[in-house]
Amino acid sequence: MDTSRLPAARPVLAVTDDAELSLSIRRAAAAADREVGEHAAPVPRQLWDGAPQVLLDTASAAACAGAGLPRRPHVVVLCAGEPALPQWRAAAAAGAEAVLTLPEDEAELVALLTRRSEPVAPGGAVIAMMGGRGGAGASVLAAATALTAPRRRPDRRALLVDCDSRGGGLDLLLGVEQRPGLRWSGVAVEGGRVSASALHDALPRAGDGVAVLSCGRGAAAVAPGPAALAAVIEAGRGAGELVVCDVPRQPDVTSHGAVDLADLVVVVVPAQVRAAAAAESLAAALRDAHPNVGVVVRGPAPGGLRGRDIADLLGLPLLASMRPEPGLATSLDRGGLRLGRRSPLAGAASAVLAVLDAAPVRAAS
Repeated sequence: MDTSRLPAARPVLAVTDDAELSLSIRRAAAAADREVGEHAAPVPRQLWDGAPQVLLDTASAAACAGAGLPRRPHVVVLCAGEPALPQWRAAAAAGAEAVLTLPEDEAELVALLTRRSEPVAPGGAVIAMMGGRGGAGASVLAAATALTAPRRRPDRRALLVDCDSRGGGLDLLLGVEQRPGLRWSGVAVEGGRVSASALHDALPRAGDGVAVLSCGRGAAAVAPGPAALAAVIEAGRGAGELVVCDVPRQPDVTSHGAVDLADLVVVVVPAQVRAAAAAESLAAALRDAHPNVGVVVRGPAPGGLRGRDIADLLGLPLLASMRPEPGLATSLDRGGLRLGRRSPLAGAASAVLAVLDAAPVRAAS
């Protein structure tokens, strides 16, 4: 399989014999990084049903409705002047969701074309996991959360997204660094959209229902750009998946982008005074930037600090207090993270997922 580029979304179907409208459609599609397939009316049923979006002029809308093609979402009628009664009638007959005037409404057409073209499945959600200080264990908890999600809900797939090019690679943490598949160095989205099914097919797996998109390591490590990261996150969310992002704590466009798209932001803090103090500024910034932020406190607690004490200090709700994970270092060095039935990591991950399931999540765009 060639993994040099993710497959693009299917072409938009344009049905018009108006040269000026066709030119406007092509300009808008180029701005939205979408391909367009042009076809004369009437449109074959298979093509009508399979296109992610359909653009029609007035005559084509009437022809498609007259040919008995079924109503479907994502149909837009385009006209060269202000729409009048014939345009509105044709749009109603074809079940169009909008009537646009070109070239005046090209910007709105670009916005419509950049929306998700795959069917949006319910249940998709995004978690951004961050360390309150360096070495807090956020990457490990992010991986554990992705691994735990399909165990709690077998119908849900998980997508683990590495956003930290200095973290050594989540594929190495999970022991799948030798498995073939796409890494961020091979992703070229250019601000477009990503097919969730194509993405999962291209990524290495780390267990049933868990795909991993890693930054890699060393000279080959590549951090995701903001447009590519947004496209990948929205692809997973729209497919009904749990997307878990391992986000660097240093503020940059990557961390800001992941936090903005997240339904829940989790800060991982060791149960130590200095760790809590180091996390204060991050917690304050996140409280101002996001409505759903919580803390997971990781043991051991040599000074006897409780998870509740640290949560109160940071002004964040306590999602879980986690005991040390037995044999974690050995596991990571010998084949990658593995979670037992009584794993404290799995317990903390389940607590995070329970909070997420109880909270409202945003709809895919």
